[in-house]
Amino acid sequence: MKKYDYLIVGAGLFGSIFAHEANKAGKKCLVIDRRSHIGGNVYTEEIGGINVHKYGAHIFHTSNKKVWDYVNSFAEFNRYTNSPVARYKDELYNLPFNMNTFHQLWGVRTPDEARARIEEQKKEALDAMKAAGVSEPRNLKEQALTLIGRDIYEKLVEGYTEKQWGRRAEELPAFIIKRLPVRFTYDNNYFNDKYQGIPEGGYTKMIEKMLEGIDVKLNADYFADRAYYDDIAERLVFTGMIDEFYDYRFGELEYRSLRFETEVLDTDNYQGNAVVNYTEYEVPYTRIIEHKHFEFGTQEKTVITREYPAKWNKGDEPYYPMNDEKNNALFAKYKELADKEDKVIFGGRLGEYKYYDMHQVVERAIEIVRENIS
Repeated sequence: MKKYDYLIVGAGLFGSIFAHEANKAGKKCLVIDRRSHIGGNVYTEEIGGINVHKYGAHIFHTSNKKVWDYVNSFAEFNRYTNSPVARYKDELYNLPFNMNTFHQLWGVRTPDEARARIEEQKKEALDAMKAAGVSEPRNLKEQALTLIGRDIYEKLVEGYTEKQWGRRAEELPAFIIKRLPVRFTYDNNYFNDKYQGIPEGGYTKMIEKMLEGIDVKLNADYFADRAYYDDIAERLVFTGMIDEFYDYRFGELEYRSLRFETEVLDTDNYQGNAVVNYTEYEVPYTRIIEHKHFEFGTQEKTVITREYPAKWNKGDEPYYPMNDEKNNALFAKYKELADKEDKVIFGGRLGEYKYYDMHQVVERAIEIVRENIS
């Protein structure tokens, strides 16, 4: 008999939900994480009474009531609504693209006026492609121009997207942007989902509740003592990079990374909003987060974080899978190996090499639990 039924590598949202549900079903679990804290990328730490999102802003949103009820069983969620502001040079615009944005851009007041302006610019883009003998968008720039026109693209899409991906828009494939939603209402709510909010007291407390009564070991690197860890549990739940698990047998998958600069400021309100995007390419960071606004804080000081996209190199922290054709084809080879495993379960963004929002991680974790635990 092994000491544990499940060894769960990664104390993030996926691993913590799996551990909680397995424990509830009477399974003995050990959760390990190479970081010094639980929570993975949703980890929040308190600085001066403010819950700081250590690895970037995490706003929970879903239209699935079962998922909403599930996360609310671990934490009380507030009524925070994500309404980011975009800054281009000295101009400010509301997001997502809505009537407030269109009025700020063109001075239009009615949906018909806004539609007419967008359609006119879309036609310009299509005519330019046609004149060049191009029938379908060849890259992200052409795709975006045919979806929302020149003004929105140049001020609110181009620079931000190029910073995120680390490539110029002409070098990025068109399929990255399948659609760019526009709303012809005066509505700055970024998400269309019915439920939205931030756990009061931060995500770390929510994860702590999930992991109550479960063995947790931090500063523990699975790969540093793989033989030992493989021997202590009947099955393994792996939420790290799938290519690393297989020792990069077919080559390295690509990711995008992030770098954060956080500082405490001697003011009670720095930017008036939790999220301000900087869409100009020349500004190296993509956004500034002012954390207190996520929980309507009234502290005398504030904490801000500048978020910089970064090229990922082996050994760096991977944040986003690069789900282009080349990497998806490589992942398919690793997935073929994973499908043959009978004692290893892969999950999360890195284990499944897929961009998941938090609500999708919750849904997927619960689904995998049901598939594997009777």
